[in-house]
Amino acid sequence: MTWSVLHIIGIIAYAASGAFVALQAKYSFIGIFVLGLTTSFGGAVIRNIVLDVPISSIWDRQSLLIVLITLTTIVIVNRKWVNHWKRWGYFFDSIGLASFAIQGGLLAKSLQHDLGIIVIASMFTGVGGGMVRDLLAGRPPLALKEEIHAILTFLCAVCIWSGWSSPIELTTVVVFVVFIRMYSIHNNWRLELPCNRIEKQ
Repeated sequence: MTWSVLHIIGIIAYAASGAFVALQAKYSFIGIFVLGLTTSFGGAVIRNIVLDVPISSIWDRQSLLIVLITLTTIVIVNRKWVNHWKRWGYFFDSIGLASFAIQGGLLAKSLQHDLGIIVIASMFTGVGGGMVRDLLAGRPPLALKEEIHAILTFLCAVCIWSGWSSPIELTTVVVFVVFIRMYSIHNNWRLELPCNRIEKQ
């Protein structure tokens, strides 16, 4: 699982995630493309700004073509697929979260940054696009409602900082993050913080 493979997995997953949110919001095909593109590239734009890396470096023909093919495929299928958002939307979002967080960590690591910057890069890359997507869809960002997002991006950053870079190591991280995220959604995990306990009362 090289950087290129992670990049492809991430943009496909987040493009699909953005498209499913647009379908759920009953947006037109224009909205599907806007949310799909925003979700795929929004996190990378924020990350590059934070790391002072040219934003133009995230644009390439292959990435744009993959996103456009993914979104076009979703546009032409029957809209009854929106009924499967709860199952597939969160799954694609989890894959994008894992692969993009790893990408952000790898980039920060390659620039010789310390753990703090690697964590920030992983977090912004992993959740940035999804947060912009949710705001455009007029709903509260999932990343601000679920603590698990921050915990999992932090885990990805620590793995990258620790030197994990082989295909099997990165694959293990992706699978683990997706499993934990889906399991947390299924069981409605939340940290037992004072604010959450007050909310339940």
